[in-house]
Amino acid sequence: MLGTVTDILDDSAASGGLTVGAAAAHAGVTVRTLHHWDRIGLVRPSGRTSGGYRLYSAAEVARIHRVLIYRELGLSLDDIGELLDAPAADMTVPLRQQRDQLLDRISRLQGMVDAVDRMIEAASAGILLSAEEQVAIFGQRWQPSWAAGARERWGHTAQWAQYAERAASRSAEDWQQIADAIVTLESDLAAAKRAGVSPGSAAAGELAERHRASLGAYFDCTLSMQVCLGRQQAADPGFTAYYDAIEPGLGGWLRDIIDANALAQGVDPDTAVWA
Repeated sequence: MLGTVTDILDDSAASGGLTVGAAAAHAGVTVRTLHHWDRIGLVRPSGRTSGGYRLYSAAEVARIHRVLIYRELGLSLDDIGELLDAPAADMTVPLRQQRDQLLDRISRLQGMVDAVDRMIEAASAGILLSAEEQVAIFGQRWQPSWAAGARERWGHTAQWAQYAERAASRSAEDWQQIADAIVTLESDLAAAKRAGVSPGSAAAGELAERHRASLGAYFDCTLSMQVCLGRQQAADPGFTAYYDAIEPGLGGWLRDIIDANALAQGVDPDTAVWA
């Protein structure tokens, strides 16, 4: 870069100046840009050809390149003009301010990179917790393979992308709060089943809505989606065993109250789709 600028300055000095076209080409800007900088007094050519065309001296070409450097730093043209015309001792003040702003921007960008990395990891792994952390938080019945299985089944959906975005920002403490809420819900579901709460009743509908709200911690869940998920889990031996360990037959009963609640709100469980 330095060699290139030096060559340009040498060419300018040897030729008595560069035309506006040559100066623009060497600097990588448009002629229109140099005309604008001339009008606002940022870089004014001191020479003219016999035909009246602008000629930029070596000093003026060097000034063009200083403008470009300061623009790259994010300074406005007004600030650049003040900086170029300031005494050398005063130049450090705006430059130090700009340096601080650049460091702040770097910090923000690094934070964005870290957030994107976490989203990529969450989208791939399903949850940003080790297998040991998952069991510690969700309990001994939890199977870490479920996250991978969910990604394999739903990884192509908008809901998985939404889940990954939320998972990327969650700490172990956040997951613990979610897990505690699920334990409370499952305990209430088991108690209701033992008490003989019937699918379609007001109490069962309230529990079904609490179950749907718990899914909302992962993605926005419609009634139709909840029906699909409830039926898939009730047919899955792994989930059946999980719910049976809480209360025998709980998985099938949960499917039934979900179906009844959906039907009461105008969604036919037999034709429900993932939407």
